[in-house]
Amino acid sequence: MRFTLRRALAIGATLAVVGVMTPGAAYSQDDDPRSCNDLMGADTPAFVMCHWLATPEEARDIALFWGANDSANLKEATPQEGKFLDCSSPGDVCPMPEGDEISGDENSPIPEGAEDGGVPECEAGQECAIGGYEAGGDGTVSGSELGGSKLPVGATTKNVTLQDTAAVAAAAQTPTGQAITAAKADGFRVWIDTELADDWKAGTTTFAAAVKRIGALAARPEVAGIRFTSQLGYNKNFKTAEEINAFVTAASTALRQAAPGKRLGVHTVVPEFACGANAACKTEMRKQYPLLVPEQLETSLTAGGIDQISLDTGLLYGGYTPWKISAEQAQRNQWIQVRASSWDVLAQVAAEETGLVGQVTAEQVASRVSKPVMDGAAQQVNLWTRVQNAQGTASRLTAWDELKKLTPIQRRMAAVYDLTTPEVDVTTDLKKLSEVFGQIYLTTA
Repeated sequence: MRFTLRRALAIGATLAVVGVMTPGAAYSQDDDPRSCNDLMGADTPAFVMCHWLATPEEARDIALFWGANDSANLKEATPQEGKFLDCSSPGDVCPMPEGDEISGDENSPIPEGAEDGGVPECEAGQECAIGGYEAGGDGTVSGSELGGSKLPVGATTKNVTLQDTAAVAAAAQTPTGQAITAAKADGFRVWIDTELADDWKAGTTTFAAAVKRIGALAARPEVAGIRFTSQLGYNKNFKTAEEINAFVTAASTALRQAAPGKRLGVHTVVPEFACGANAACKTEMRKQYPLLVPEQLETSLTAGGIDQISLDTGLLYGGYTPWKISAEQAQRNQWIQVRASSWDVLAQVAAEETGLVGQVTAEQVASRVSKPVMDGAAQQVNLWTRVQNAQGTASRLTAWDELKKLTPIQRRMAAVYDLTTPEVDVTTDLKKLSEVFGQIYLTTA
């Protein structure tokens, strides 16, 4: 044991050679002899800095010290003196908790009077389940995880589990399920992109069926999250803030039961943010979009039902010309306001970019994709691969060469892909998208 500690101390000292610092800690990298920024590529983000904890020369001396004379120094090294107790040594007394506080791990001896190989005790007439999984340890989620905590009348834990397992297996064979499998094989982090607002408004039965269907798709480990509504508060689905709050609460509660552990997201817009300090602009935006004021959306965030909020950038391009605010200024204003609101503490913030379909310039791609991330306001950028206008004309993503140049932030780039309108076919499209994007939102009914 003593030799293991000595070795750990020595190896730790040898390997602790290179560290990564934030700009706040690197007060003057240009003049710092321990700076190793010259070893990083030219495409390394500006906020990443390299700093030697031990210079190469110092590291060499450290290695020679511990390895000299057949590692004599390593063999003779002893742990630093400290106050340690060995409960097995004579004279060392270790206090033990009393009563209900006594606990142990898998290596603890069986308590006196207990029998090895026992089974859990259940109430008379009830069936026992452990950990919510069927026997066999295959990791299939149980009925309580997929369908809520209450069982149907006359049902048992076992048959509900079998039914839900069958639902998950059946969901995997649907077009969306097959697309999830293909996307995972292509290296994507997968989100299901769906709309539950209409189902919720249609009543309990329709809403429950929709949640069950999405839950069966999302139960698979390939799925990272579910975006359950788009254009929240903008598309006239709801008339009051109370209605929005009720929907978000109902949807998030139901999905947390149907797909435990999956992240939940919404897509919306905050028109006021792009106004910056222009009071007239802010007043007009509040008048036009009363359900999209920052305070309303923040209510949904603080309630804990949302893990990710995607903010649309569509209004930025021309929506603020009456106040002589250009698209670039609107974008800058929006992300400054997002950062100032500290929404990233409440949820992950994503920029939803619909304006990069069709013919765009390299400057537009670089600005609209990288700026929200580099400004520190958004953690990722979602790009639509296809946008259809009111006349039915569709524009598609074409800026492949420009997007490929953004490799350093590929993991932060997500494609919003509609399975019902493939460019070639789903498998081919996903393969091409994987050359640029690290995440994908598969739009499904």
